[in-house]
Amino acid sequence: MAAMGKTKRVLIVTGRVINEAVSFCVFSLLDLLDFLLCFVYKLADFFIEAEWKPCYCSSGKEAITCSGKILVSEQGGSKVVCLSSTKLQLEEISDTLYTRPSLVSEVSSLTVTELKRLKVADRTTIVQSCEKIKKGTVRSSFTVNSTIVEMLQGKFGRHQFHPIPRWSDCNCGFCTSWTSSSKESLFVRAEGLKEKAREDVLFIHGFISSSAFWTETLFPNFSSAAKSTYRLFAIDLLGFGRSPKPTDSLYTLREHVEMIERSVLEPHKVKSFHIVAHSLGCILALALAVNHPACVKSLTLLAPGAQSAQYVMRRLAPRRVWPLIAFGASTACWYEHISRTICLLICKNHRLWEFLTKLVTRNRMRTFLLEGFFCHTHNAAWHTLHNIICGTASKIDAYMDAVREQLKCQVTIFHGQDDELIPVECSYNVKTRIPRARVKVIEKKDHITIVVGRQKAFARELEEIWRNSSD
Repeated sequence: MAAMGKTKRVLIVTGRVINEAVSFCVFSLLDLLDFLLCFVYKLADFFIEAEWKPCYCSSGKEAITCSGKILVSEQGGSKVVCLSSTKLQLEEISDTLYTRPSLVSEVSSLTVTELKRLKVADRTTIVQSCEKIKKGTVRSSFTVNSTIVEMLQGKFGRHQFHPIPRWSDCNCGFCTSWTSSSKESLFVRAEGLKEKAREDVLFIHGFISSSAFWTETLFPNFSSAAKSTYRLFAIDLLGFGRSPKPTDSLYTLREHVEMIERSVLEPHKVKSFHIVAHSLGCILALALAVNHPACVKSLTLLAPGAQSAQYVMRRLAPRRVWPLIAFGASTACWYEHISRTICLLICKNHRLWEFLTKLVTRNRMRTFLLEGFFCHTHNAAWHTLHNIICGTASKIDAYMDAVREQLKCQVTIFHGQDDELIPVECSYNVKTRIPRARVKVIEKKDHITIVVGRQKAFARELEEIWRNSSD
């Protein structure tokens, strides 16, 4: 037995070393490929659209001072940005957008820094606060990524910075249906009788998904009593499904939450409601609950995850080739241009992939999950991934504290035991901050099958939560 145990340990260590070595080689090649794709897309954008989209590859920092005051912090923190009559909360912008170290980026950064020091020392990209302390000295020095500056120039200039859709985005009727509407609001699927409904329920999907995650699973399985008691609202988040996909948006937490309020709470006069959220949607649910503490009756969170930005990058995207889910997450998080290429190949041609899927499965497979996965733009997915999933750590703890101290609503957390994307301990971390939260771990279920495949049982569980919260 001792020999078998020793052999097992040796095999584990050997496998880990092999994974590390192979991962280093693979991701070094991907670093180089992403670096080359940066120039390929700049040329393609220039020839097709007559201008190229700013990217986050450059480590150079630039700022604009002609249209207002920009305040951003030193060493990765953040302040408020004010430009003319509009305000953007820069603390919502994750540092993982432009601090993703790689072999190529570090070498190129050192080279560019040295060239700038020798040849263009006067082009230092430092933004200084216009405010002075009493003795007349500058209060502090700040830096801002040049990509953010370029996007802000487009946003505050009140014009579309790039065509809609871009050449690398899908322009089918489904993906661009929002352009035919005069209202800039999210796509909302509503069910239930407005006159008889006592309370409302808001469903918020996760990353690279859509309202179909709820409407194709839970909505058909709610009882007639529930449908007559509650109005059910399932939304497509900003940038996903049939909702607007603005090319000049940074897809910050504030933008997502404000769009939900403007699209659901205000027009439908929602005064008392329950929230059901999955994965990324849990972050938005907490922010929404804090904004409307007296209105929220219950919070149901599925697979929540809230950690620091760099922790999320290292934990969910560890730059490893195995397991495969880690490889996919690492590619999506670390490589802006490789992920754009994947969107170009898959999302732009989603109708072809859906047709092939139905052909191969002989139409036996329901494709609503594929539709949710395909129907987004790279700009929306990239910024939402970094600004919401990776970049909200400074706010999430405060949100959970506010839910604990200011809200009286029931908090229920569901997590799949086999979830390889977000570990179960993340749900217990939430319970640590909100002791009254009830955590239920579902055996033999993962990030998706926590709902898909057990929708009837989960629909009954939700109805029970809503009934108990209304008593």
